[in-house]
Amino acid sequence: MFVLLSIFMTLPVFLLLGSDAPNANSFVESAAIVFGIGMLGIVTTYRQPRDLKPRYMFILTVSSWFIIALLSSLPFYLSDDGISAADAFFEGASGITTTGATVFSGLDTMDRDLLLWRSILQWIGGIGIIGMFVAVLPFLRVGGMRLFATESSEWTDKALPRMKTLSRGLLFVYITFSTVAVLTYWLSGMTPFDAFNHGLTSIATGGFSTSDLSMGKFNDLILVEASFFMMIGSLPFFLFVRELHGQRGVLFRDQQVRLFLTILLVVPALLTLYRWAVSPVPFDPVHNYIATLFNVTSVVTTTGYASEDYSAWGPLAFVLFFFLMFIGGCSGSTSGGMKIFRFQLSLIILREQLIRLLHPRAVLTRNYNGRAVSDDIIASMIAYTFIFLLCLLLITVALAAMQLDFITSLSGALTALTNVGPGLGDIIGPAGNFGPLPDPAKWILAVGMLMGRLEILSVVIVLSPAFWRS
Repeated sequence: MFVLLSIFMTLPVFLLLGSDAPNANSFVESAAIVFGIGMLGIVTTYRQPRDLKPRYMFILTVSSWFIIALLSSLPFYLSDDGISAADAFFEGASGITTTGATVFSGLDTMDRDLLLWRSILQWIGGIGIIGMFVAVLPFLRVGGMRLFATESSEWTDKALPRMKTLSRGLLFVYITFSTVAVLTYWLSGMTPFDAFNHGLTSIATGGFSTSDLSMGKFNDLILVEASFFMMIGSLPFFLFVRELHGQRGVLFRDQQVRLFLTILLVVPALLTLYRWAVSPVPFDPVHNYIATLFNVTSVVTTTGYASEDYSAWGPLAFVLFFFLMFIGGCSGSTSGGMKIFRFQLSLIILREQLIRLLHPRAVLTRNYNGRAVSDDIIASMIAYTFIFLLCLLLITVALAAMQLDFITSLSGALTALTNVGPGLGDIIGPAGNFGPLPDPAKWILAVGMLMGRLEILSVVIVLSPAFWRS
């Protein structure tokens, strides 16, 4: 992974042909450091057996994401822009986790090689997230992810050929959608540079932009296209692969896909009506619906783009966007959040408990997407929800202890754990950024992004004393 990361580090220099890469030396130095670390690991462990037991997979998964986030920050730290270690790590963690929160301002005049590296980081993180959700987390039985176990989730010699087939299919679909997004943006009026950056970050549901205005710089047509690509990035990519292999209609038969698309159809329509009702000025329903659809989609899919300051749309919109941050997209996608399937499982449990109150001896079956839901999946989901809320509380308190206001502390903690990007309020809202925060807050939020991307439980398990004793 480190060797592959070092190769990606050279892309900004090659893609810009060196003419518009003022930080070429920092990229070359960073790539050399990462390549050296990777080769050292290969040489020292080349003849050792690969025993992929759950214990080692937990350590590999957690440590690799944290170390790659640290190494990804090297080009920022070594650049000539005087970026601090805290800012560099925050941006690297935000990029690789596809969170989209940024400490940088003046993006319109920022060095193009650094802008390009931010987008490439999110694109790398997007495919890494898909692979982790499809093959690793179900194997580790983390947070109810066993519900989506496939043949490729079993790390055995028998399953390896299937895993390779699925991996090739996922990579093909991911690259295809990314290419289509880049070309679509370009044909719709973006410059090639803007189209390339936004094409990568839209499919990765990352949200890094090349302008301080984010997507507010572009017209309504591009906002509609971006909404579509964000939706695509938030759907289960393994279902796209199954569609390619002849299983027609499997995508729209999936329960989480149907609920996800319903939310993105209903909520923007209702919020547009609310904005129309309270607007004190003449209201353009088409333009405002597009803006509402785009920003709601951006938050629900945890992309983090913004076309305008939606926190100024009124109290109802402010509260609604806060709760939309929790949702996230579908499992097996590039999006973050708590994921649609956990809310659906919660409704199944609620329905079951209500029926048992009326009929204590009733024999009930618990199914999701045509598969039985076992008690261990429910227990794992409940544990995830509890630890998520506990981490939200602890990070919020830690930020408040640094004299940050309640809205900034709470929305900052939430947007980090759900990998949304912008928070709420005057400082870190869609019209601001995370630059003004104190350095300790940036370190805490960066760790929160990584924990959220790793489904939290993975990190908690590795940090628990019992993990190392057993």
